[in-house]
Amino acid sequence: MDWLRTPCTAFEGSRCIATGELKDVAPLAKAALDRSADKPNPPPVLVFNDTTSETIELDWRGSAQDFATRLGMPATPQPSPEPIRGPGRPKLGVVAREVTLLPRHWEWLGQQPGGASVALRKLVEAARMSSEGKDRARQSREVGYKFMATMAGHEAGFEEASRALFAGDQAGLEARIATWPVDVQTHLKKLLAEAFQA
Repeated sequence: MDWLRTPCTAFEGSRCIATGELKDVAPLAKAALDRSADKPNPPPVLVFNDTTSETIELDWRGSAQDFATRLGMPATPQPSPEPIRGPGRPKLGVVAREVTLLPRHWEWLGQQPGGASVALRKLVEAARMSSEGKDRARQSREVGYKFMATMAGHEAGFEEASRALFAGDQAGLEARIATWPVDVQTHLKKLLAEAFQA
């Protein structure tokens, strides 16, 4: 099941305890949670989606076997795909959607070889290619910030580190996170691998 193949990383407090696919990481996170269940003020166990830095919500109740059984199905129902309606070429992956343009835009598109659809696809591809590096850098910053906010929002220098991140100041960011827990720094730097490349 695709859900169980989600690349993720688990933390127990500020310590990284596992990284890999959800099917492998989740049982290790459950074991860590069970080990600390009787301790006063146990550290939280969080599992992060490595692509988005969203926390993955899991139902930790019951035994390890109960948990593994439940893990076989997504914790939240997956939406069923919407049926394809209207014009387009579904077999080729082309789906019709509405685009709102001014009359002069439609006139220009209508004069292009292949018509409006071909011209729009070419324009979108050209824009996508020209901004690909910037888009990856932006996404890397956003994913890194989401992880920072969850795991290090209380750490000294968080605000300054955030400003350095969005200013593109890699040296400034690294200086401000230098006192943070080592595993948090390591994972954050991995998430930010493309953040300063644009």
